[in-house]
Amino acid sequence: MSFLARRATAAAPGLARAFSASARRDIAKITIVGNLAASPEIKATSTGRDVVEYSVASNYGPKENRQTSWFRVSAFVDEGPRREFLANLPKGSTVYVEGDAVMNTYTDAEGKSRNSLRIYQSMI
Repeated sequence: MSFLARRATAAAPGLARAFSASARRDIAKITIVGNLAASPEIKATSTGRDVVEYSVASNYGPKENRQTSWFRVSAFVDEGPRREFLANLPKGSTVYVEGDAVMNTYTDAEGKSRNSLRIYQSMI
């Protein structure tokens, strides 16, 4: 048994979270630094609320074997200067994104099961 597994087991009985006064949430947090694939778009949801959607490309690996990961991001930003700033960023801009990572499973047009990762940006 590894050190981390022993610590997790030792902490499990009360599941106390002394480091936080907030309620426990089972959610994955993610931080991304990358470049915009295109200018963000403002779209209306079915409830009438606006959402800013964009994609971020993040590169990793050595120069001769560089790999790119693509992330779809949604940000619910109220109308105002913050939303205007985000919506007017040009393609290629370097961005820092913090948010909740949500994995969705769906069936494509060919009947195959697919997974999609969406980031819901935290707007503090």
